[in-house]
Amino acid sequence: MVSSIGVKALLLAALVAVPFITSSYTAYQLGLYILFGIVGQGIVLCWGKGGFLPMGQALFFGIGAYISGTVLKSDPSWGVVLLAVLLSVLVPGMIAGIIGVLVFGRKIGSGLYFSLITLALSLLGYQLANSQVWLTGGFNGMTGIKGLPGIDSFGSLYFFIIGALVFSTCFLAYLIRTPFGQNLEAVRENEERLQFLGVNTSRIKAAAFAISGGVAGLAGAFFAPHQGIVTPQVVGFILSAELVIWTGVGGRFGLAGPVIGAVLIGFLASGLRDYFSFWEVVVALVFVIIVLRLPGGIAGLAAAYAKKIGMSLDTFRSSPRDEQILSSPTNSQPRLEFKNVSLQIGPVVILDDLSFEIVDRGIHCLIGPNGAGKTSALNVLTGKLAHNSGKITWCGQPLEGMQPFRMSGLGIGRKLQVPSIFPELTIRQNIDIALWVNRLKFGNVLSMRPYRWHKALKDRLERAFPFLIDAEVLAGKLSVGQRQMLDFSMTVLAAPDLILLDEPCAGLSKAETETMISAIADLAKSSKATFIIVEHDMQVVELLSDHVLVMHQGRLLAQGSLEQIRANPEVRRVYAGGSK
Repeated sequence: MVSSIGVKALLLAALVAVPFITSSYTAYQLGLYILFGIVGQGIVLCWGKGGFLPMGQALFFGIGAYISGTVLKSDPSWGVVLLAVLLSVLVPGMIAGIIGVLVFGRKIGSGLYFSLITLALSLLGYQLANSQVWLTGGFNGMTGIKGLPGIDSFGSLYFFIIGALVFSTCFLAYLIRTPFGQNLEAVRENEERLQFLGVNTSRIKAAAFAISGGVAGLAGAFFAPHQGIVTPQVVGFILSAELVIWTGVGGRFGLAGPVIGAVLIGFLASGLRDYFSFWEVVVALVFVIIVLRLPGGIAGLAAAYAKKIGMSLDTFRSSPRDEQILSSPTNSQPRLEFKNVSLQIGPVVILDDLSFEIVDRGIHCLIGPNGAGKTSALNVLTGKLAHNSGKITWCGQPLEGMQPFRMSGLGIGRKLQVPSIFPELTIRQNIDIALWVNRLKFGNVLSMRPYRWHKALKDRLERAFPFLIDAEVLAGKLSVGQRQMLDFSMTVLAAPDLILLDEPCAGLSKAETETMISAIADLAKSSKATFIIVEHDMQVVELLSDHVLVMHQGRLLAQGSLEQIRANPEVRRVYAGGSK
């Protein structure tokens, strides 16, 4: 197999050789396009890895350029220049981080709002750069910017730009490999599931946006001495849109993509501009065709071809799991209480003065006809829905106003009704995220150590569900039944005290149902966890339940042993169950 490191070294050598085998003007142009590609790498972090599209990256690029240009107007020493570069990274990064916290903190998702807000901020930045003449030079731009001390902007500066590209590529590549990067990709795949696994996704997205802003500022710091002038167009919407186009054409899933896109489109536009009046139309058509036909961009096509000929561009290797982690202490006495809980959305009453209490460990099955409010009860318990009145407590802790990601910290784990996994991540990566619940702290979120963590329960789950052993298979390629089993495994690996399972046997064959029942029963016997299972299949209820609660029209109709429930005339009137 061709060495990935060798290929990358060859590409780097080709970039370094450009000034020696072409003209200085070609190298000068290439340096500019590489700077735009560096900004695009920040877009890859947000759009390709995190699933949210920033439409105003030129704002942070321009802020970095203005900071750098201001300093370079006064013939500074190298010490001051290095401080200016640092400020060009930190200031845009901090601004982006604050924007991210404000936007993403409002709710799960926020992708469209985020894109529109960043677009509006880019337009605002353009207006401010035009109007604040004393600071930016206004419409005519900031002029009189000198080059780096002793560095020719048309010659040696090119190698500094290559150095900036190597730094940003290595930094972002490492970041993407860390647990932070894996959680960021999980946000893209299934943000709600990640929240129920205890991850504050708003912080992850805000941090990724802050980093992308800092990367854009780094490119801006070299743009000022490269061009010798910084104009309002540098922070405007047009450049922001072009950066997205270049990233999309080159490939938004890898760090090489935006550099390839910026260089190819840049030289294409440069060549067409003098000979074809409608050259922008050609660029637009290229973007549309590639987005429609090649979602992975040019880099994605190249990676697919490399794989066919036996060349691997991925140097990451999975770490052996050789560091045992222990389960957290279990609550000595479970106590879940619903007291007069009501939920109404518009004219529809979903929960109507629901009250019940669970004080014993074991398996409690929550049953009832469709529309009884079973899943909604779990939704208000875990913060997915806010109830209108009443009180919910777990071990004395009120749960009102709690966001879903805080539930794991209270020892509450949930499996949703539909298999909820991270389809474009491997089985191992899905399991990793579950193992990190309540254990991944700030000190190791950027470390490779968490990939070595192991838990004895994982081995038991692999014996119950053998497909889990094929760790490098993408979760999205699993059958529905296997997805249910993977989802269940992720839930219990987090070691919650209260395990909420919403129809864990839905979509399973008879054999798969028996396997799932056996796994749940085995775990219930060996752990001190309390289970609440929403289930329609009475065979599952019969085999698993220690205690049954029946809901009807948002209220608790009856509770007791399965025999007591079957003998209850009210239950017999409103509920009938079946089995596979």
